[in-house]
Amino acid sequence: MLRPVRFLTPALLLAVLAGCGDRGPTPEQQVRTTVSDFGRATADKDYKTLCDRILAPKLVEDVTSVGLSCEAALERGLGNVKEPRLTIGRVQIDGDGATAEIRTSASGEEPSKDTLKLVKINGTWKISSLGS
Repeated sequence: MLRPVRFLTPALLLAVLAGCGDRGPTPEQQVRTTVSDFGRATADKDYKTLCDRILAPKLVEDVTSVGLSCEAALERGLGNVKEPRLTIGRVQIDGDGATAEIRTSASGEEPSKDTLKLVKINGTWKISSLGS
């Protein structure tokens, strides 16, 4: 009688482990990570990361329409911002699109409430609009 139980235990353990597999972050968690990365890269003045990894290609195209590289345009727009802070509020997912309500502040500037728009491109969330 013990023998069937001994074989049942490993099978049961495998079934439980299979049910507890890593499903990865939810779409909301992914969006929050992208927005957090945006805040961190902005604070670090890491314009290359913003342009290459965080901003959607269409937004990069819009930024570069002023005749500067993406990094140069962001540096011109954000370079004088001191101690930027970003807080993420409500996130809404709608298929391959999302919005994230944010509150931003910086030393010497009035706080601002905005809504970022994001788009999912090849499985990765990218910021497609910097505020509305």
